[in-house]
Amino acid sequence: MRQRLTRALPLAPAVVLLLLFLAGPIAYCVLIAFTDLQLTGQAHSSFVGFANFRRAFTDADFRNAVWLTLVFTVLSSIVGQNTLGLALAALMKRASRPVRAVAGAVVVTAWVLPEVVAGFLLYAFFRREGTLDAVLGWLHLPRQNWLYTLPILAVSFANVWRGTAFSMLVYSAALDEIPAEITEAAEVDGAGGWRRLWHVTLPMIRRSIGTNLMLNTLQTLSVFGLIWVMTRGGPGNRSQTLPLFMYEQAFQNSMIGYGTAVALLLLLVGSLFSVVYLRLLRTEV
Repeated sequence: MRQRLTRALPLAPAVVLLLLFLAGPIAYCVLIAFTDLQLTGQAHSSFVGFANFRRAFTDADFRNAVWLTLVFTVLSSIVGQNTLGLALAALMKRASRPVRAVAGAVVVTAWVLPEVVAGFLLYAFFRREGTLDAVLGWLHLPRQNWLYTLPILAVSFANVWRGTAFSMLVYSAALDEIPAEITEAAEVDGAGGWRRLWHVTLPMIRRSIGTNLMLNTLQTLSVFGLIWVMTRGGPGNRSQTLPLFMYEQAFQNSMIGYGTAVALLLLLVGSLFSVVYLRLLRTEV
């Protein structure tokens, strides 16, 4: 027992911090989600059971937020950041050192920018008479207000632009770990570029793909500042994802209990994605 306590002692500070700053707030949020707590105009809250959750599933705005969250996550994370990051990593592996240095610096710069700054830059790019419209006008192509006509696609592109660097770095490290002998042997056997990618490269970096997808998806599900700066969930609610819907209900409509219930449902969505990705991380083929 003494040896066990001695081994566990170095972990005690980390366990205490996790309980204090992670498990404690989550438990408090679970408690609030079952009450009618309001931000203003209420002296005491009361227990309402599953009323907040029933309200969410019957709320058309909530269902719209769930759909837009899935669209935003699939387009910007699963398809956009993941695919573009892998493509950039593969291209940079074949590029010369100066090209790798310049391309890497450009991509990583977008990643290290604060979310609010990145949102303002992309707002200036997509807004009416912004940079994109100026380029289209110079090319004599149709111009439009992209933040009004295609808001969810605009914020998805913004998230791809900002977050692709992480995927590129993950895949660059994974590709460097593939033994050159295996790739050369496949090339000698007559495998073309696409066949080597599908049958050699992707299976060997499968764990990196699963890890990258899980981290990117969880980060994308919680994106708030980027969308808030660009569209504030508008026009109407056409770009209102779950984090923005949760913020609106909790802090603009003062319904803390309902907003917290939405936050728990968002946590559930993230958990479902994590379960799927963890299966990809298994060692079995």
